Amino acid sequence: MMKTLFLQPPSFDGFDGGAGSRYQAKREIKSFWYPTWLAQPAALIEGSRLIDAPPAKIGMAPILEDIKNRDMVVLHTSTPSFASDVKVAQMLKDAKPGLKIGMVGAKVAVQPDESLLKGAPIDFVARNEFDFTIKEIAEGRDLKDVDGITWRDANGGIVTNRDRQLIHDMDTLPFVTDVYARDLRIEDYFIGYLMHPYISIYSGRGCKSRCTFCLWPQTVGGHVYRTRTPAHVAAEIAHAQKLFPQVREFFFDDDTFTDDLPRAEAIARELGKLGVTWSCNAKANVPRDTLKVLKDNGLRLLLVGYESGNQQILHNIKKGMRIEVARQFTKDCHELGIKIHGTFILGLPGETRETIQETITFAKEINPHTMQVSLAAPYPGTFLHKQATENGWLDAANAELIDENGVQIAPLHYPHLSHTEIFDSVEVFYRKFYFRAPKIASIVGEMVRSPQMMKRRLREGVEFFQFLRDRHAA
Repeated sequence: MMKTLFLQPPSFDGFDGGAGSRYQAKREIKSFWYPTWLAQPAALIEGSRLIDAPPAKIGMAPILEDIKNRDMVVLHTSTPSFASDVKVAQMLKDAKPGLKIGMVGAKVAVQPDESLLKGAPIDFVARNEFDFTIKEIAEGRDLKDVDGITWRDANGGIVTNRDRQLIHDMDTLPFVTDVYARDLRIEDYFIGYLMHPYISIYSGRGCKSRCTFCLWPQTVGGHVYRTRTPAHVAAEIAHAQKLFPQVREFFFDDDTFTDDLPRAEAIARELGKLGVTWSCNAKANVPRDTLKVLKDNGLRLLLVGYESGNQQILHNIKKGMRIEVARQFTKDCHELGIKIHGTFILGLPGETRETIQETITFAKEINPHTMQVSLAAPYPGTFLHKQATENGWLDAANAELIDENGVQIAPLHYPHLSHTEIFDSVEVFYRKFYFRAPKIASIVGEMVRSPQMMKRRLREGVEFFQFLRDRHAA
């Protein structure tokens, strides 16, 4: 077995490369997601190690020291971080020329040839789902015999192997929480709307929704929701309780945990027996009866992608959601005591000055507990990227999605709506949503009731205003 290092490379200060499905670059409030996509293959390979440099604030020196005893390094990359990650890979190759270097992630999955051409130190990239791909390489299998990779042969030629079949028996994958315990410090991971410390895992992969902007289902995970059994999920949570007694919340990072309602209810009942607090990603169409089962069994919060308050835009992005259904869902959550972190995207196809105001009004009306506003990001491999390229909406100068400091830019523009107008509307949205007397009173009340929450909200407030200053500087 090759001695393998899985690496989330050092990058921009505050950059979270682990949640590139909908967002990228620095967040308005510093956030770090677990590197689950790296932890999963690491759990398959005996003697491996995972280094997640950004949250651990690890620079290159300890990484270069570690690779002295490694045969292979697998880096996770993304469109915003790729150029920086190639520089890291070159430093590794310079320090140890015989080191085999691979890259994984949606960026290289959809642009394998281009990635190898632009990344001289990279020996191979793994396309699509890559857990067993990396395991086979680590076991010493010849690259020509490994499904799902594009690689560089001895003459420098680029070779594309056949695709790898997706995993359907998800229970065959080992627990990632053992890798978390071995290699990570869980207190380094922080999300503004989740209790701290938290742990994030996947109970399944893939999403049956067809949202045109969403990266992972269109590039790596697919549109079939492939799931672990409720018993397998509950067993890992019980195991994690023993490993991490300090954890206050478990988060299921499936694209849409509520895609399979009977299974969601079955998992909830198992979690209820364990007495844990948990949260998950959900679509804004979960019926009240299911919401009640989830709430009665420990659900605290739902992360909900509303995206827009305009029905035509939701049709344009194939969201499969009706505004009135989302409105009723949100009302049910409020009445049942389920908190919501709502996410919205500005600059999607069909956006106008009027629809931006419509979305702001909708957000204020439904009033999620917290919310996040992102700029539409046309990642390569998505239908939105294809659509933007064909229609001339994507400015090549802004195609990398971030500036040199890691601040998100507005890559899309329309004849009637400029980059600048879309970019500036994010700050307007935040101010109109949060700078309201009822919302301020709610936040202050939350702080008064909890000293820990007071400390947390004050820190987030400092980070939020720094985020606004950074955007003005951009």
